[in-house]
Amino acid sequence: MCNAAVNVALDWDPNGKLRFSALQSNVGRSLLEANGRKADDISSIVLVTKEGAFIKSDAILRITEELTPASLLPLKPAAVLSRFVIPKFLRDIIYDNVADNRYSFMGKRDECRLDSAGEFQKRFVDDSIAVDVDTQ
Repeated sequence: MCNAAVNVALDWDPNGKLRFSALQSNVGRSLLEANGRKADDISSIVLVTKEGAFIKSDAILRITEELTPASLLPLKPAAVLSRFVIPKFLRDIIYDNVADNRYSFMGKRDECRLDSAGEFQKRFVDDSIAVDVDTQ
């Protein structure tokens, strides 16, 4: 979970609407399976909402709709418009290209963001609520 995208989401979601979990964690695997995906499928970012699970560009754009950057960029309208104007197959090609080259774009770090004050502790889903997908 040590990546720039999570850090951006933490910084640009001041109301704390988004929660995070590593797909490889027990809760991540449980959420994947509960939404009709294989528990070991870590091939894409996944957003789980009351409406279901969204992957690739759909997940990115729906997450973007929830963000409020300090610079007041019009992210929500741009994300909504993109979902309806740009065909999904084209958006997913762009997503795959960015995902394949993410370290070139965002760099690679050996350390995680330190949250010594516990400011973001409630933003990460606790593994203890997970259903053990290996025993089902």
